[in-house]
Formats: sequence, structure tokens, C-alpha cells
Amino acid sequence: MGKSVMVAYALWAIGGPLGLHHLYLGRDSHALLWILTLGGFGFGWVREFTRIPAYIGEANRDADSERKRPSVVVPPPVSPVRFAGQVCVGIYFGTVALIGLNSLNFFYLIVLPLCVGAGVHLVSTVGQQSSDLKKTLTTCLVTSSIFYGSSLSPLPISLAASVTAAQHRRFKPPRTQQRTEELGPRLYKLGLAWLAFSAPLGYCIFHNTTATLYYLSDCVSALLDIFWFLPWLRGALEYVLLMPYRILCALTGGGYYEEAWRKVLEILLKEYTEEEKEALHVLSLEAEATLAEITQSYRELVKTWHPDHNPSNDAEATFLKIQEAYEVLLRHHKPRHQFK
Repeated sequence: MGKSVMVAYALWAIGGPLGLHHLYLGRDSHALLWILTLGGFGFGWVREFTRIPAYIGEANRDADSERKRPSVVVPPPVSPVRFAGQVCVGIYFGTVALIGLNSLNFFYLIVLPLCVGAGVHLVSTVGQQSSDLKKTLTTCLVTSSIFYGSSLSPLPISLAASVTAAQHRRFKPPRTQQRTEELGPRLYKLGLAWLAFSAPLGYCIFHNTTATLYYLSDCVSALLDIFWFLPWLRGALEYVLLMPYRILCALTGGGYYEEAWRKVLEILLKEYTEEEKEALHVLSLEAEATLAEITQSYRELVKTWHPDHNPSNDAEATFLKIQEAYEVLLRHHKPRHQFK
């Protein structure tokens, strides 16, 4: 059965940043790329408004002729857009690895270049094209040894891998009806790929809860602000971001309340670091102390330990310690992100 232009455009409008229209058209690599990058960081999704008819044409060709190639093997034409996407997604994958996996052994030698190479190769396999995965990963491993230890290494690694992928670009083999998978196995594979990508971020969240939540809350806020001109899309993204909590409620039989989710985040964001716990000890406070109680304790201790009023030898050192502790706790209570 042929694919419908109207259905493709409807899926593009409803769930384009999540790759629903690509899943409908059988472009699973493109769908995965859109899921992991939210529609190519938004730009690719908008660009596809004029590309969907061409995608429909490719999907509706007969199995015998849809991927017919000349007898002489000719590589696909070079695409600047594809090359730019390879570089950007390679850097993106590398950045995710830097956030979530930088504590692993041999990170800069093996883990980081493999992550960057995976991002570059994913873009290489979009549509009817592919590339040589082994040569792309080999280039990443060689380049990573040159820029070992640098937090900017994803950029040169991604550039080198993108050049290699472009040099070894080729068409995918023809797809026949027998090789077309059912929707269930396709979704299963996409789910596994999404879990593999999100695992580093999950690791980072559970092992660095406080710092990660501050960072992610700012990132999510900035991401949602990008779509201020499309309120429905912003609402959809917020719905997706709250999905883990909804699933948890469904599994445990609890109801979903937005205020409850916000309170969960607020509790997590109020967790103290070791430095802040030490500051609380210096000011003789409990973990539940409010900002007013912190200020009151600080003022009382300052009066007691001020060098002008306390002649003891350790008065000045204690006074400075109290000042530092107060500043640490002030930074903790400073609003980082306001939920709307």
C-alpha cells in the first residue's frame, strides 16, 4: 500500500521532532536520528517541510525499481548538509559522553572516539546512503590519540570521521518486501538504541544528582525557550520530559499531580554537597534550616567571633570560616530555575 502525503505531513506536524513521519516511511535511521536530536535540533525538522514529497516518492517506488543502481558503482553525490550534520551530531554524541561517561577507564582513547564515530555514522546511514563503519571508527580512534585529554577533542574527531565517511559513502543495497521488517521489531530496535544513548545521562543523573539536576534544569529551560513561537510543540516536549514520572505513577498505581513532580524536583535540588554540609556544621545548623535561620545564625556567630570583640588567637580564622560557610549556603539557596 502506497504512503500518503497527507499522513506524512500530519505525522511531521504532530511528532516531527520525534521522527514519527520517518517511522511511517520506513526510514528508521532517520527516525532514530530525530529521536536523539529532537528533529536535528529543530532545524532539520523545519527543513523537511519541503522534503517530504521526495521521501514519499522514494517510499512508494516498487521494490524492483526503487533502489535500481547502474552496473558501474557510482558513489552518491556529496551533500554539504549531510556533512554538516555528521560533524554536529558527532560533536553532540561526544558531548553526551563527556557528561556521562568521562569517569570510565580509557575514556579519551576508546569510549569518546567510539561515541563520536557512532554519531557520525548514524547521519551517514540516513536515507538511501551508507558508509564504511570500520574506517570511520578507525579514524576516530587515531584522531583521539592526537587530542588526548582535551575537552574540545570531539570537534577534531568528528571532523576527521565526517571526512572519512564522505570519502567512503555508498548506496545501501536494494530493499525488497522480504527484507522489510514488521513495526514491532523496528520499534524494539529503536528503543534499544534510545536506551543505549540515554544510559550515560542516566548514569550521570543518579551518580551526580544535585549538580546534574541544576545543569539539566537550565538546559531544559533553554531548550523549551527555543520553541516559544510554537506553544503546542513546547507543550509536547514538556509532556515527553514528564513521561518518566507518569510511567512511574502508572506502575505504582499513584495518580499524576504536577505539584507532586515539582516537589520531587525541589527536594532533589535542595540536597546538600559535602562542602555545604560542612558549612551547615560551621554555622551549627540542621539540614532543614531555612535561609532566614541561616542568616540569623550567621549574624550571631559573627558578633561572637569578630576579631574586634573576641581576643582569642583563633578568632580571626574562625570568623573567616563563618564568612565562607555563609557564602556557600547563600549560593545553595540562590534560585537556579523557576518552574512554570
